Amino acid sequence: MKKVNTADIPEETWSSPKGRFAMGDRNLSIALGREPESTDLLRRHPFDVEIMRVPAGKAACPLHSHGAMWEFYHVISGSGTVRDKDGLTPISAGDAFIFAPGQEHQLMSDAAGDLVLYLVADNPLGDTCHYPDSGKWLVRSPARALIRSEPLDYLDGEE
Repeated sequence: MKKVNTADIPEETWSSPKGRFAMGDRNLSIALGREPESTDLLRRHPFDVEIMRVPAGKAACPLHSHGAMWEFYHVISGSGTVRDKDGLTPISAGDAFIFAPGQEHQLMSDAAGDLVLYLVADNPLGDTCHYPDSGKWLVRSPARALIRSEPLDYLDGEE
């Protein structure tokens, strides 16, 4: 058995150049040996688990949907809002929700404090993402590329 303690997993942070998007991740699956780039399911693992932190007043990422990936979220602490096709839904500690492939979603933290969640995703090979606000697609085959009719930057049209 491989065991890790989440306190020992460093948080990897990311923020967009203009500051609209930001998040921190503690990737439990990678700490447990997951090899994300492998096509061998025994090395890739059938799902990915992380602790995601969205800083106060930020969105984790642009509104998007996955072509093949399922994502399950459970709020550990803080509060925020989820944006989806039905509008805005408040979330807080204890709430759990799931997005199936094709369901657009975006998570945002309240201005009062950080939003911390567990995220479990199945990360299928060849998943794509659609970003409806900017009309672009993320394609992972074989490398990650953002396109409309030419390669784009991840945040093109978002900030």
